[in-house]
Amino acid sequence: MRIVIAGGHGKIALRLERLLAERGDTPVGLIRNPDHADDLRAVGAEPVVIDLESTTVTQLTEKIMGADAVVFAAGAGPGSGAARKETVDRAAAVLTADAASLAGVRRFLMVSAIGVDEGPAPDADPVWAAYVNAKKAADDDLRGRSEQLDWTILRPGRLTDDPGTGRVRLAHRVERGPVPRDDVAAVLVALLDAPATVGHVLELVGGDTPIRDAVAAVGA
Repeated sequence: MRIVIAGGHGKIALRLERLLAERGDTPVGLIRNPDHADDLRAVGAEPVVIDLESTTVTQLTEKIMGADAVVFAAGAGPGSGAARKETVDRAAAVLTADAASLAGVRRFLMVSAIGVDEGPAPDADPVWAAYVNAKKAADDDLRGRSEQLDWTILRPGRLTDDPGTGRVRLAHRVERGPVPRDDVAAVLVALLDAPATVGHVLELVGGDTPIRDAVAAVGA
């Protein structure tokens, strides 16, 4: 399969691209900085340079055309301000969904964040509040596209760089906790192979259930 990953140089994206390449798929990573191209090639991905904050839907559609699935894994990052939460975490996600629809690519996975439907706490830091609101808005937009896209929203808990265990807790609602980025990437791969998870919003933390079993259970 040819899988386009928006935010192709992110920590989860690079892990996902490596897993896809190892199993014989063709991962295509969308990156803003051409200096990151060699990092993608090193994990077996095809780099495509495009700035999701400044491109048009037509230009992005051309990059997505011919893919079997799209994974939105872009994010403004922890060092960015509230404005970029809006332009990346919300607007770029909406733009990518628009482009996937225009390109006729139905399968769409969104990497979101646990608990965003609850909204930010009243005393939350303004940048964190902007992030939560942007993620929720992007998820809400995607949930309204069931006629155009076969979407699944994955909401991981606190991300860590610990080695993956291959065991998780995955459900429509789970208690908050950490999860290794390795395991998030592995769950995304499993979701691509699980059409029964279309239309599901799933929360993910570390746990005891093997990933394949966890994905099969939520799709049952």
